[in-house]
Parts: sequence; C-alpha cells; structure tokens
Amino acid sequence: MAKKVVASLQKGGGKQHTKVIKMVKSPKSGAYSFKEEIVHNDKVKEFFEKK
Repeated sequence: MAKKVVASLQKGGGKQHTKVIKMVKSPKSGAYSFKEEIVHNDKVKEFFEKK
C-alpha cells in the first residue's frame, strides 16, 4: 500500500498533498492512538474537524 502512495507523490503532485496525523482517544480503554492520512491541501481542515 505504501508503495502506491509514494509512487503517486513522486509524479509531481506531492506539493498538493499533506500527511496529517491526528491523536484519537479510545472510548473503551482511554488509550491514545494515531490516525495518519495523506490528504489534499484543501481538505486538511476538514480532516481535523471530523471525528
């Protein structure tokens, strides 16, 4: 999976995308985990607003 993401970013469209990481707390155990995605620069704010 990672190979496809890296290959698509090397075709010149990499400056239009950002890797975002959000810390999410589990409701059951209370432990924190990290959610990572590569999103378009226009969608970064929406990524952090959704739960």
